[in-house]
Parts: sequence; structure tokens; C-alpha cells
Amino acid sequence: MAELEIHHEGHESDPTGQMVGILAAVLAVALAIVSIMSHRTHTEAIITKSEANDAWAHYQATRVKSHNVELGLNLLLVLGAKGEAAERMKADNEGQRKKYENQGKEIQQEAEHDGALSRAAEHRALRYDLGEGLLEIALVLSSIYFIARKMMFPWIGVIAGVAGIAIALTGLAV
Repeated sequence: MAELEIHHEGHESDPTGQMVGILAAVLAVALAIVSIMSHRTHTEAIITKSEANDAWAHYQATRVKSHNVELGLNLLLVLGAKGEAAERMKADNEGQRKKYENQGKEIQQEAEHDGALSRAAEHRALRYDLGEGLLEIALVLSSIYFIARKMMFPWIGVIAGVAGIAIALTGLAV
């Protein structure tokens, strides 16, 4: 059987192209990491916002119960109810009013805490989004080298990539 020899013409070694290819691969990996961080943080923001909304709804329900108990107390006063039953009802309503007041304060603190967590996650997600955008730009600019064969594009890509990574890293500190 005859050996087949394949000759390649015009495909010289391009060390610069290899470096730019490696740069593009590194930028793509960084982009993937930052994208995942961004998506996870957006999900965290949505979940904590939902928890805050649930806590505020619970707080409102507790306040409605408290107002209903206060209404009962006011009706006892306005109607001038006397006797053992009225005193029991008044004591019961007073106890419920205090309970709902304390519950309301605890629930309000929980809702405010969840809201703060959601806002912090939204701020982190914004930084990851900005980093992701810059890394996407860096990847595209670096890839333009293969069309234009101008080193200006990978250099601008490196600058955009470093900025994107730096901005994404600030999301870890927020």
C-alpha cells in the first residue's frame, strides 16, 4: 500500500497567532467563571427579595391583627362594657395586642434584613455583569487579530479583560 503524503502550503507557523489563541482561551475561561458568578448572584438577589416580600406580607398581616385587637379594645371602651366577661375580653385583647406588637417588630427586622441582603446581591451582580461585558469585549477584540492581523486588537483585548476581571473581583468585596 502506498503511503499518502499531505503537503500544506501557505500554513506557516504563526507564534503570535498561537499566543493570541491562548489569550482568547484564557479570556473565555474567565468569562465563563464571571458569567456563572453573575447568574448565581442574580438568583440569590431574586430569592432574598422574595423572602423580604414574604416577610413584609407577614408583617402587614400581623399589623392587621393588631389593629383588629385594638378595635376590640376601643369597642369595649366606647360601649362601656362592664363585668367579668368584659374584663376577660379586655385582658385577652391586651395580651394579644402586645404579642402582635412584639411579633411585628421581629418580622419587620427580618424583612429589613432580607431587603438588605437582596440589595447587596444586586450590587454584586451589577459588578459581575460589568466584568462579564468587558470580558466579552476583550474576547471579541482579541479574536479580531485573526482577521486583521493587527496586534492592536489583542492589546486592547488584554486591557478590557484585565478591567473586566478587576471589576468582577470587586463584586466579591461588596
